[in-house]
Amino acid sequence: MFVDASFGLETELSRRRTPLVVAVEKVSPAVVNIYTSETGRSPLNPFRDFGNPLFDQFFNDFFSQNRNNKKSLGSGVIINKEGYIITNEHVVARASEIRVALSDKREFEARVIGADTKSDLAIIKIDSKQFLPFVPMGRSDDLMIGEQVLAIGNPFGLRHTVTTGIISALNRNIRAGKKKVYSDFIQVDASINPGNSGGPLLNINGSLIGINTAIYQKAEGIGFAIPIDDAKRIVDELIRFGKVRRGWLGVSVQEMNSQLYRHFKLDRKKGVLVVRVVDKSPADVAGLMRSDVILAIGGHEVTGKTDFQGRMASYTVDNKVRFSVLRNGKIKEVEVKVISIPKQYVAEFTREWLGLQVQQNSPGFARKNRLGTSKGMVVMNVVPKSAGDRIGISPGDVIRQVNQDRIDTEEDYNKSIAGLSNPDRILLLVQRGRQGYYVTLEP
Repeated sequence: MFVDASFGLETELSRRRTPLVVAVEKVSPAVVNIYTSETGRSPLNPFRDFGNPLFDQFFNDFFSQNRNNKKSLGSGVIINKEGYIITNEHVVARASEIRVALSDKREFEARVIGADTKSDLAIIKIDSKQFLPFVPMGRSDDLMIGEQVLAIGNPFGLRHTVTTGIISALNRNIRAGKKKVYSDFIQVDASINPGNSGGPLLNINGSLIGINTAIYQKAEGIGFAIPIDDAKRIVDELIRFGKVRRGWLGVSVQEMNSQLYRHFKLDRKKGVLVVRVVDKSPADVAGLMRSDVILAIGGHEVTGKTDFQGRMASYTVDNKVRFSVLRNGKIKEVEVKVISIPKQYVAEFTREWLGLQVQQNSPGFARKNRLGTSKGMVVMNVVPKSAGDRIGISPGDVIRQVNQDRIDTEEDYNKSIAGLSNPDRILLLVQRGRQGYYVTLEP
């Protein structure tokens, strides 16, 4: 009897083509390897005055890489047919040149469309007359702990490496440095190594559910990814505006403590207490009230003030934020629309939110009051117990920078305040006499 061996092989292959294999076949063509280079100026030779050629040779050998291109590797995924690629901001930060390699060996020069350090997300773009494979963004609001996931990336420059595992936890917060916290991460046990940054995290159906971002350096089998639902809002802003227009709600919150937990009859540590709602602000219009306890944002439980601020970072101008609020023993849903600070509201915002009354400086005013500069905005009055008062700002101080924006005129100041990306945390450069110092205001 004749047996068709090829039929048996096809049957065996069909049995081995598991959902994981199908997902990899579906998505791999859209995963890219990102090469970046940074051309920096040569540092100043500290040995230049010693007149010793040995010192000069040591300096040239040791710092030669600073003169030339510093190559780095990362991953990304093409998300639409136009060639937009989502990756991590830290992958392309300070890059002077970006090259993208596809699995089919095609290579392209890419340009940065927009990048956001706060979310660690960036959008770069490649152009091609030929078809570009892409993977649309999926959803992450229905993820389950224990479900199988896979990551594709370029660890250590090894192209298109696939690792698999499960979702270990959801809504993880990661502290990066003393004051920076990333919120709402997906924790996975799939291997994520250097070079995986910016690559896709996929579910068993090959849907894009997250962007691989971080690894826990002290342990194996712990990786983190940005949920794609959070990334969508940031991606839309970056593609449309080249930056993230984070807005303002007009609400100030504080941490809960054991006494407050007992007062509000909460069985465990969660939520933040609303301590202030600015009149006519979006929060006020939506009905948020002082003494409300915000328990959740968009269905995700809030664990504290840092978590609150981290979750709010992914909401941009014109987004609507759904709060679950405890008020008078009952849970209430409140929806607030995020807006940018209106320019006509800048003076009121400065007074009500920062506790400062300011006016434009001038040469005559500076001479009369013996100020160290004739530029910037002069602090005329400080509201007692306000954010400005708590940080030590005094009348006569001159605001020279708001975040990284230089302030010479009132127009500069109004523009900078109206464009604040995070009104809950503002870095000011304040000049007192001829001395300048930085202060961070957290209303």
